[in-house]
Amino acid sequence: MRRGAPPDLVITSSRVVTPDGVRPAAVVVRNGVIAEVVAPQAAPDAREVVDAGDLVVLPGLVDVHVHLNDPGRAEWEGFESGTRAAAAGGVTTVIDMPLNSVPTTTTVAALEIKARAAAGRAFVDYGLWGGVVPGNRDHLAQLVDRGIRGFKCFLVPSGVDEFPHVTAADLEPAMARLADLGAALLVHAELPGPIERASAGSANGDRRGYDRYLRSRPPESEQEAIEMMVDLCRRTGCAVHIVHLSAAGPLDALAGARRAGLPMSVETCPHYLTFAAEDIPDGATAFKCAPPIREGGNRVRLWEGLERGVVDLVASDHSPAPPALKRLDAGDFMAAWGGIASLQLLLAATWTAARERGHGITHLAGWLAERPSRLAGIDHRKGRIAPGLDADLVIWDPDGSFIVDQTHLHHRHPVTPYHGRALSGVVVRTFVRGVSVYERGRFPAKPRGEWVTGGRIQ
Repeated sequence: MRRGAPPDLVITSSRVVTPDGVRPAAVVVRNGVIAEVVAPQAAPDAREVVDAGDLVVLPGLVDVHVHLNDPGRAEWEGFESGTRAAAAGGVTTVIDMPLNSVPTTTTVAALEIKARAAAGRAFVDYGLWGGVVPGNRDHLAQLVDRGIRGFKCFLVPSGVDEFPHVTAADLEPAMARLADLGAALLVHAELPGPIERASAGSANGDRRGYDRYLRSRPPESEQEAIEMMVDLCRRTGCAVHIVHLSAAGPLDALAGARRAGLPMSVETCPHYLTFAAEDIPDGATAFKCAPPIREGGNRVRLWEGLERGVVDLVASDHSPAPPALKRLDAGDFMAAWGGIASLQLLLAATWTAARERGHGITHLAGWLAERPSRLAGIDHRKGRIAPGLDADLVIWDPDGSFIVDQTHLHHRHPVTPYHGRALSGVVVRTFVRGVSVYERGRFPAKPRGEWVTGGRIQ
């Protein structure tokens, strides 16, 4: 007989995704933490028992690339609306990027403003990346002391004046400092030179045509940027993470860096794994992002990189903007803001494309939960269903399907290139630290998300 107070929650299912694989299990939760994972017949009585039947129980997703734009540009997206979308999509932790908010998260003073903007407004837990911009090297140690474990930079203009891009001359001393601090550098890896040359050659043509925009952001810009980052990683020893890889060409350079033992990792995004340039209609500016969605053959090679482990993980790069900035009426790709809103659809979009290639559920847990939590330095709390970790859990129907209706999505503005697309995988319930925050279209709990700080990046 078990003694003591009953646990707060027990969730049973014939398909629980654990680090050892998918198996029948009962997840026992006490005080927001997974106390044990036992056979279903060994489950104790609890204050709340949820029998998920044959639905899958996944670890809560960790999305390491989210632009919530709050404070300062909350009319684009905010902590409340963005994390509501996250909960509906099975994402239980988001890591917010340092730009698009005002001020940008490049100093401790700015970090404190961001933390106040988030407090009490998030439906899921959140972490915060810092930023590397020209001249803020002396602020990095103070930000690390406050729990920041990774710093984003741009090698090309970011699109907002408050977050200027950096050069190799800026990066080398900053990366040496980050290496000493045990923090990682996250890199938007496009170099200006190839873009400037391509833009000069693509100045003519229909501004509504996707092909013109695609030619203006050539794959060489990613190739040259990543080769530069491999060299800087080798020289400084700083851990480097390449964000939103869209071009498959650099995969060989990244694989070579891994073989050489360099601390490099890389993510791609569901839109690069789902869409193809040749299928994007003229004027469909909801598809615009930077780097751009490339051709179908490139998409196949990205999948192969993910399958070989050269690409580590998948993140949404949720970057919404008001419809006016997307130039939806004019359909002008050259003027439209470059960002795709997809936080709520991260799981479904990735699963739909992955299942078509023969992948199983355990791959999702690695790409969308375990490896992202490791990158963010929060794998001591997040990313797996195991004793001692937060009870961030998703009850999910992998065989359910739906047609995306952007008016039913929960991010700030109803704009997404997935509108009208059939996707597989339906989130039934989402739990954050043992509390149900989403259930079949409802949000039964008030915002309870907490700021989760990271441990040392390995």
